[in-house]
Amino acid sequence: MSANLGGFLSATFNPLSGTATEVEYLVVAGGGGAGGGGGGAGGLLTAAGFAVASGSALTVTVGAGGAGAGTVSGGIGFGTNGSNSVFSSITATGGGFGGGPNSTTNGGSGGSGGGGSQDGSGSGSTGGAGTSGQGNAGGGSGGVFPPGYFGAGGGGGAGSIGENSLVVASGSLGAGGNGGTGLCSTITGARVFYAGGGGGGSSTNTSTLPTGGLGGGGGGGNGGLAPSQNGNSGTANTGGGGGGAEFEGTSAGTGGSGIVIIRYPSSLLPPTSTTGSPQVNYADGYQIYTFTSSGTITF
Repeated sequence: MSANLGGFLSATFNPLSGTATEVEYLVVAGGGGAGGGGGGAGGLLTAAGFAVASGSALTVTVGAGGAGAGTVSGGIGFGTNGSNSVFSSITATGGGFGGGPNSTTNGGSGGSGGGGSQDGSGSGSTGGAGTSGQGNAGGGSGGVFPPGYFGAGGGGGAGSIGENSLVVASGSLGAGGNGGTGLCSTITGARVFYAGGGGGGSSTNTSTLPTGGLGGGGGGGNGGLAPSQNGNSGTANTGGGGGGAEFEGTSAGTGGSGIVIIRYPSSLLPPTSTTGSPQVNYADGYQIYTFTSSGTITF
């Protein structure tokens, strides 16, 4: 009995059979870089039942986060948009840039929109628009007259809009808006949030440090604290937006890079090939391929 069983296990029997014809995916683009306003989160797309053909190498592109404005001192620099992430025909749009410190730059449009600028002119600014089905708009910065310095808007997240900065009375100093919240996915077998927006920069001499949105958004900076606080960068491989700077010599955060995750039942054959060195895991009856760099997958 035991000898026969041993022979059975050492033969060519393979308990896996069948090639995947459809998969589930999560595609998150790179988050936007911050200026004064927080960077918008990278676009997030997820669905099950995506049809795949055998024998064809499907493209996987993991988008980089956008650059922050760098160290600014009274300047008008602003961030850059994050890069798109792609799986086959699915494209998630990079997050929008945050508007500039000490300017009236509106936030950039993207997967989620960047937050509006921080400015002392009293003019105000608006957040960038998000992409339908991928993310939300960034927050704006409301002007006052006569002018008083006020904070910048938070970047939008995949789950909610970025917060507006506080509208303040003449001559007051205001706080930036918090970043929008991301969305939770269980595609890896664990609860993980992705695509949170970056917090906007606060004005000098306020004590507030705006928070980044849950899902990797970087918190906003404040140059009036001792020591001064830079904007934080978005977390890598979450698509989080960068945190905004206050224009008295602080720096803005870069956006977090994106991620592509693909899973299908573990009872089916594994891919015939992959490039880009995806991490392979097994959970909840699925085989899971996590790409943090670009590559291909062939079924």
